[in-house]
Parts: sequence; structure tokens; C-alpha cells
Amino acid sequence: MIIAHSLKKKLVLSVFMTALCCFGFAQTTLSNQNFWKNVRFGGNIGLGFGNDSFNASVSPNAIYQANEYVGLGAGLNFNYAKFRNAKFAAYGGSLISLINPIRALQLSAELEQLRVERILELDGGNVEENYWSPALFLGIGYGNKNVTVGIRYDVLYNDEKSIYADALMPFVRVYF
Repeated sequence: MIIAHSLKKKLVLSVFMTALCCFGFAQTTLSNQNFWKNVRFGGNIGLGFGNDSFNASVSPNAIYQANEYVGLGAGLNFNYAKFRNAKFAAYGGSLISLINPIRALQLSAELEQLRVERILELDGGNVEENYWSPALFLGIGYGNKNVTVGIRYDVLYNDEKSIYADALMPFVRVYF
């Protein structure tokens, strides 16, 4: 049952990403001269402090705007956190597709794969976990050319393995 459910999710993702790629690249001709004119850069920087805690994240990414409706891109992710007797690091990458069916509405799909390393320091010894954590975010947002504000949902969310507190989360996306 679990294998069939996982296989179904992977199949849906594969079909969705293939359709987006084909649609986006079919609508425009790629030439070396105008490729970089259509690339937009953005990302996320985060820093947090609290009672005996620290959190930092850096996530740069780039989007190729295939046409006025479709953008495809990739990003890198790095997160580090220390909370009392626990340390956490996650790093990896993501692929993202953006669709603007109308100017102010943005639909998105982002596949993220992170390597997670957790260490819990205990008096009797340390407990370590190292694993890969996938996420598939489907989102909707409102915005203009450079800034989009919206909400996204991780359809692969696992409350025991995900680095995120919830499957549903708001986002602000900025590209230049």
C-alpha cells in the first residue's frame, strides 16, 4: 500500500514536470544570445535567534523565463539550526516550475531534495540521524513581475522526517 502510494506520487510528479518542460520550451526558441536575458535570480536568506537557539538559512535560485507564462529553474538550499542540546543541518537542491495563467496569478511546483543531519546531545551519548528528505510543494500566489506572495503545500510531507513544521506554509518569492 505504501509503495503504491509513493509510486503514484512519483508518477504524478513526472507527468507534471514533463508537461511543464515541454510546454515552456515549445513556446520559445532558445538562442545563446537571449538565454541570459531571460534568467532571473532570487532566493531566500534567513536568520533567527532565541533562548539558547540559533537558525540560519541560505537558498539562492535562478529561473529561466521561457515565455510570459512559464518559468523553469533550480536552486540550492542550506539550513543550520542549534536548539539547546540539538544540532541540525540540511542541504540540497530544488527544481521549480512557475506558471502564470494570468499576469497576477502564479501557480508553482517545486521538487526539493535535502540531506538532513541531526544530532541530539544526551548525557548517555549522542543520537544521530542522517537521511534524505524529499518535498513536493504545490503553490498558488498573487504578485507582479518580481514579487509573489502566496501559500504552498508539501504533498510528500512526513511529520517525522520533514524539516518543516507543517505541510502548508506561506511564501514570498522575489526575483530580479
